[in-house]
Amino acid sequence: MKNNKLAYLLALLAVVLWSTVGSAFKITLGYINYVQLLLYSSFTALIFLSGLIVYQKNTALLLKASGKQLLSSAIMGFLNPFAYYLILFKAYSLLQAQEAVALNYTWPVILVLFSAFFFKQKLTWLNISAMLVSFTGTLIIATRGKLLSLHFSDPLGVGLAVISAFFWAMYWIMNMKDTRKTTEKLLLNFLFGFIYILIFSSITGNLTFPSFEAAIGSVYIGLFEMGVTFVIWLNALKYAENTAAVSNLVYLSPFLSLMVVSVAVGEKIMTYTITGLLLIIGGIMLQQLVRKKTARL
Repeated sequence: MKNNKLAYLLALLAVVLWSTVGSAFKITLGYINYVQLLLYSSFTALIFLSGLIVYQKNTALLLKASGKQLLSSAIMGFLNPFAYYLILFKAYSLLQAQEAVALNYTWPVILVLFSAFFFKQKLTWLNISAMLVSFTGTLIIATRGKLLSLHFSDPLGVGLAVISAFFWAMYWIMNMKDTRKTTEKLLLNFLFGFIYILIFSSITGNLTFPSFEAAIGSVYIGLFEMGVTFVIWLNALKYAENTAAVSNLVYLSPFLSLMVVSVAVGEKIMTYTITGLLLIIGGIMLQQLVRKKTARL
């Protein structure tokens, strides 16, 4: 049953919650390292998703998973949560929170490239122009406003933030091709992802008990970045009369994130961050206009 008012309320709630996690990443990384953060937050998400599956009485679906589906989840779990968040959390540990927040939104641009390769979608000059707009925004942030100098503020941090977007785009492509129920997929993906991070943590000597502050931050991230918020978002789309209109609300998130970063982390939000983010989001929205125009032809 469609309920547009409820859809918008749920979508805005999800956006607000997602807008807090960038600050939560940065604050929690002050107490534990990026490997430990992924270990504890992914474990939290795994517990939540397991409880959700039991509540929905869908446990039988897990037992019926085929070998092909398990292999798919093993690959997707490597991409996300393991590789994506491991790289992203490391980037957050190196960059200012505002820079990492903005650079993380380059993934829709990369998704266009992947779609052209995997789905044989033709790239037009308008597509390429839109990507160049977003790429310019990325360079402005990476050089902290000194675009002409091409001197990167933190080459490793910037590189990792962009690489994480590649992993998320690859995960998104696989997710689009997987027809299983969302909660079933997520649980199996996180189960495999948690196994990977558990092994990695053991090998790198990161199996330590977290402090109270680190535990609180990890649980918050596990719930409101990886678990609860995603379920809220899916319900918003389910109730929406126009899913595209509701989906566009997600682009409020990075700008709200900067406001939260300013208050919670205490960073002064720089003009170059806002300028770069506007160009990144502007390029993404231009891509959407191109797709809508193409679809009508």
